[in-house]
Amino acid sequence: MRPEVALPVLLPLLSGAVSLLFWRSRPMQRFTAVAGNLALLGLAVWLLVAVIQEGYVVIQMGGWPAPYGITLVADVLSAVMVVLTAIIGLALAIYSLASTGPGHERFGFYPLMHLLLAGVVGAFLTGDIFNLYVWFEVMLVASFALLILGGEKAQMEGAIKYVTLNLLASVIFLSAVGLLYGMVGTLNMADAAQRLAMAEHQGMVEVLAVMFMVAFGIKAAAFPLFFWLPASYHTPPVAVSALFAGLLTKVGVYALFRVFTLLFDQTLGYTQDLLLWGAALTMVTGVLGAAAQFEFRRILSFHIVSQIGYMILGLALYTPLAIAGGIFAVMHNIVVKTNLFLISGITRRLQGTYELKKMGGLYRERPWLAVAFFLSAFSLAGVPPLSGFFAKFVIVRAGIEAEAYVVTAVALLVGLMTLYSMVKIWNEVFWKTLPEDNLVPAEEVVVGDDSRMVPASLWLMYMPVAVLALFALLIGVFAEPLMTLMNRVGDQLMNPQGYIEAVLGQAAGVEEALINAVDEEELP
Repeated sequence: MRPEVALPVLLPLLSGAVSLLFWRSRPMQRFTAVAGNLALLGLAVWLLVAVIQEGYVVIQMGGWPAPYGITLVADVLSAVMVVLTAIIGLALAIYSLASTGPGHERFGFYPLMHLLLAGVVGAFLTGDIFNLYVWFEVMLVASFALLILGGEKAQMEGAIKYVTLNLLASVIFLSAVGLLYGMVGTLNMADAAQRLAMAEHQGMVEVLAVMFMVAFGIKAAAFPLFFWLPASYHTPPVAVSALFAGLLTKVGVYALFRVFTLLFDQTLGYTQDLLLWGAALTMVTGVLGAAAQFEFRRILSFHIVSQIGYMILGLALYTPLAIAGGIFAVMHNIVVKTNLFLISGITRRLQGTYELKKMGGLYRERPWLAVAFFLSAFSLAGVPPLSGFFAKFVIVRAGIEAEAYVVTAVALLVGLMTLYSMVKIWNEVFWKTLPEDNLVPAEEVVVGDDSRMVPASLWLMYMPVAVLALFALLIGVFAEPLMTLMNRVGDQLMNPQGYIEAVLGQAAGVEEALINAVDEEELP
């Protein structure tokens, strides 16, 4: 019995149930949000330590052996993703105490947040392809409800685009799952990996690979079906935007890495070119879209798309170094992108707008906020010695070693264009003088000597921003030990036999124990 792999899934569900139980008590819902995510972080660290020590941690739910029952399995990749999910959940729980109004709280912000986190963690830990679909749908339901929270016109328009494309992805995903089951007679990913390798109709295997690629590509906001993301992520409350930006698309990227290293590694001769050029076009279209925007969150939304291209490029190159670089990019982007959205919420609170042309002067008024933005934004652009530099450096090096010179050049150019967008935000929001026609909202209180005092509640927004900015710096400073961990991720993904043996080998042991128990009962 390995509770450390099941509890991170169950705890957010329990936290959400407690929040619903105390529907009319705002203080209790807030306490549950912070305490529940703090406990989730403790469980996630427990799981990561166990995985580092043992390689794989597996539990067969209900005692049913694989491939017949539901399997939860953690390797280094999934354990790292669960830890990052817990960190982001805790940061947003604290941030939302000051940024989420009573109206949104009454409409179920906190229960929906817990449900979304449960879906994310479940997707990272499931060993069953159908249950991966189920957890995707849990995320879709929770995210759609969060997206329309408040019911404003812009939110409804963005939500329609969001749910339409994601439902299309769900239909393709479910169809692919049905075809996979028809081919191999199992939904357990470890078992399916063994059977697909011996499948007679390899052409059908390639069709399945493309279907999964399209489904997960839509979920990850990859080219060409990415436009739902910049049309929707700038519309909800900023805590919701940050939650989406940090986690949702990364689940799609995780699914691509998991499926194409476990189930379809033998088809990469055909699908690798699709992934490679899809990654390049995702980078280019995302960064060009960002360059044309002058609204803080829309710029960041387009850059989610461009950074997804780097992650997919790591998978497409399909070497241990490239895989490690792609996962490093996922890890750093979760932290940095979440923080940039949180910073945009603070600047909106201070200056009453997300429009860059109407903002300014924050470098002088809030120098520490400028430093936090600098660390996060220039990490996203890949400026050394911040975290993004090492992620891009590893991917570019892997591209050169694989002789993929064109797409590697595209990656370098996109990095420069990302720097342009970040400098644009820096100049408009922090460096230039605040325009005279900007009306500072009432939350800026002017006292005796005309110095601006920050309301106490705003410190709840500042705390997670400062911590995540520090993480962006530390990821760069301690890049070597983290890359050692990412290399282990790459080795595990490139050698899936260990995953298969961990799932099916333990299941065989459980099955043998059940048979022995039955035999003993039948003895006179």
